[in-house]
Amino acid sequence: MNVIDRYLYPRVDPARIVSVILWPISILMIFHRSVFLAVNGARTDDFTTVYNASLNFLNRNPVYAENYTTVDPHYLYPPSGTLLMGPLAILNPQDSRWLFIAVSVVVLILCAYLLVRMFGYRADSWVFPAVLFFFFATETVANTLIFTNFNAFVLLGMLAFLMLMRGRYDLWAGVAIGLTLAVKPVLAPLLLLPLLQLRWKVLFTAIGIPVVLNIAAWPLIVDSKDFISRTVPYLMDTRDYYNSSISGNGLYFGIDTWLIWVLRIAFAVMAVFSLWFLYRYYSQTDELLWLATSSGILLGTLFLVGSLGQGYYSMLLFPMLMTVFLPGSVMRNWPAWLAVYGCMTFDVFVSVQWRPFARYLEYNKVPLGWSLLMITAFCVLLFRWLDIRAAHKDDGLPRGENTPVPA
Repeated sequence: MNVIDRYLYPRVDPARIVSVILWPISILMIFHRSVFLAVNGARTDDFTTVYNASLNFLNRNPVYAENYTTVDPHYLYPPSGTLLMGPLAILNPQDSRWLFIAVSVVVLILCAYLLVRMFGYRADSWVFPAVLFFFFATETVANTLIFTNFNAFVLLGMLAFLMLMRGRYDLWAGVAIGLTLAVKPVLAPLLLLPLLQLRWKVLFTAIGIPVVLNIAAWPLIVDSKDFISRTVPYLMDTRDYYNSSISGNGLYFGIDTWLIWVLRIAFAVMAVFSLWFLYRYYSQTDELLWLATSSGILLGTLFLVGSLGQGYYSMLLFPMLMTVFLPGSVMRNWPAWLAVYGCMTFDVFVSVQWRPFARYLEYNKVPLGWSLLMITAFCVLLFRWLDIRAAHKDDGLPRGENTPVPA
């Protein structure tokens, strides 16, 4: 290359080109989702119910006196969550909501940064703007901001829990997940991970913090007993609206009860095998892959077989998706990413011409996405197990002996 060509065709690192493309797009997407969509809000409003409950708490009025026969968002946090969310009502509703949105955006950006660092990438690499772009392109992040709910903080607690677990900061890992459990118990299945490693310190703080906060909040709430007598039974029941779990979706479409139970049991069995395989072959050799994938399978299965699964819970699968950068990931195939599109797409399937089919897609894209993702992970791990068995048989080795896991 001569001197003139060096100026006409300057060499640029391809990674820098990706960053140059993604940074402005990601920043504008964050601006659009937060300043416009989130502030505009939607018919579904999770924040107002929490704000009103906080206001009632501060004014010593009943908190759990809602009418659960309506399809409006209901306040379902335990007394510990009421105690932690109480400061929201110090400001007026609009200022409080806008502040909550702003903090949620900061938390989501922090989550993207932590996810990038957890998988060994620098903040100035192309991976960071790529993760930000993916975050804010999804329905799960967009509707977390639009509906203005607590999920961003749950994701932060989950990432902190996983990173502190890897760093062997057991008590602090328990604090990170315990604070989320005090508000929303959605991460409770992840306590299986330290339990398998017999790391009791994690469980001590993870369980102790919500217990202590509930004890502290109980006498401060005038109708705290109603949480047990009214709210808990409602939480245990399966509702047929805004529910992407197998039971909720089946109830909405009138599926026979026996088939619903067959599907729930089948996904639970697949999860048991997947978790067993991951623990046996990866927990000692690749802890990051084990933690991130196992957490995704635990939570994805919970969303499907539990009584309530909502689409914006999908953000808790982000660590599992990020394993695509690791050898041995279950995400290195196209069905897995077809599943991700299903459970995370912000596309809305509405059609005048194809109304029945569009309605089916719109109501089923999330449960189908979760289902395909769990089935894909199970099949990938099952085939690896079969390959290992075949390799042992060909080599004349006992089946229990460790061998390299196929990538």
